[in-house]
Amino acid sequence: MSKTPSKPADLGDRTRLVHAGRDPSEQHGFVNTPIYRGSTVLYPTTDDLLHRRGRYSYGTKGTPTTDALEAAWTELTRAAGTVLAPSGLAAVTLALMSCLKSGDHLLVPDSVYRPARQFCDGMLKNFGVETTYYDPLVGAGIGALLRPNTKAVFTEAPGSQSFEMQDIPAIAEVAHRHGAVVIMDNTWATPLFFPPHERGVDIAIEAGTKYLSGGSDLLLGMVSANERCFPALRDTYDAFAMCPGPEDVFLGLRGLRTMALRLREHEKQALDMAHWFAARPEVAEVLHPALETYPGHDIWKRDFKGSSGLFSIILKPCSDRALAAMLDGLALFGMGFSWGGFESLVIPFDCSTYRTATQWKPGGHALRFQIGLEDLDDLKRDLDAGFARLKEADAKAA
Repeated sequence: MSKTPSKPADLGDRTRLVHAGRDPSEQHGFVNTPIYRGSTVLYPTTDDLLHRRGRYSYGTKGTPTTDALEAAWTELTRAAGTVLAPSGLAAVTLALMSCLKSGDHLLVPDSVYRPARQFCDGMLKNFGVETTYYDPLVGAGIGALLRPNTKAVFTEAPGSQSFEMQDIPAIAEVAHRHGAVVIMDNTWATPLFFPPHERGVDIAIEAGTKYLSGGSDLLLGMVSANERCFPALRDTYDAFAMCPGPEDVFLGLRGLRTMALRLREHEKQALDMAHWFAARPEVAEVLHPALETYPGHDIWKRDFKGSSGLFSIILKPCSDRALAAMLDGLALFGMGFSWGGFESLVIPFDCSTYRTATQWKPGGHALRFQIGLEDLDDLKRDLDAGFARLKEADAKAA
C-alpha cells in the first residue's frame, strides 16, 4: 500500500482530531491504530540488541498504540512532545517531579485540585520541596511571591470547584523572567478551548479521563511540554515507567476523534443550564466563567475559545437536611467525583477546610454540576422537583 500523503500544516483543530496520530498505510489500511499489548521486544541479532537498534526496546518505553496518542496530542497542543500517564493525578505528579528537586520552592494556587494539593503537602514535602499556596487571582502580582529557589509555578484555570479565573499569560510572563517553569492543569478547557503553550505554559496537564474519554470508562492522563521542558519530562517518565494500559490508550484515541463535537455540545448544554440556575430564586450565584456576570469573565473572554460542561452554583442558605432531600431524590443527576462523561453529575463541596491563602465563604451550600448530553427539559424537571423537596424540607424544619 502506498504511503499516506503528507497533511497540510495549517489544519483546523477538528481536522487534527480526526487525522492526528494515525497512518492507515502502516496498518494494512485499517483506519485505527491497533492495540499493541506486550512487554518483550525481540531483536533479530546480537548486535541489534546490544546497540538497541529499532524504535521499540521494551513495553514501558512505548508501543505503536502509545506513540499514536502521544503524537496526536502533541500535534493538537502544538507542543514539543507528550507523555501519557495512567490517570490525571499521575499526570500532575509526573509534571511536578520533572522540574523539582530537594531545596526547590513551588507556587500553587489555593484553588488547586485537592489531590494535587495533597501530593504537594505530602510527597513533595517529604522530598524537600516547599510549597506556597497563593491567591489564584494574583495575576502579575505573582512576582512578589517568587524566591531565588522558586522553580515552578502551578496554575489551574478555572479553579477546581470554585472556578476562579487565573490570568495565565500575566503569570507566565513574570514567572519566565525569574526562570521558573509554568505548569497548568488544563483539563476543564482542553487544548481546544485554551491552547496552553500559546499562552505561555511550559508544561500542560490534561486528565484524559474527562473529555478525551467522554464515556466515564477510562483513567488516563497526558502531559505535553515545550522544547525547554520536554527532555526532563521524558526522562522523568522513563524513570518512573508510569505507562497506562494499552486498552486505555486505545479508548483515548477513539474518544479523541469525536472530542470536539462532544465538547461543543457540553458547552451549549451547560450554558443553558447556567442561565436557568441564575434565574432560580433558590440560587445565590452561578460560578461559570462564560457568564457575563461572573467576575473572571473578561479573562475567559480574552484567553479562552469556549467553555465546557462543568460549573458550580451557590445556593441561598438552607439546612443540610434540605440539601440532602434535594440531592438524594434526583433521578438524572448522579453523585460522583468525576466529570466529562455523557451523564450529568452533581456533588456538594466545601473548600473552607483546606484553603490557606484565601478564605472560602460562599454564604450557602455549594454544588458542582457536570451537565451531560441528556435532554435539557428532562434535567430541568428533575431539578425542579429537587428544589421543591428542598423548600419543603426547610419549611418543615421551620
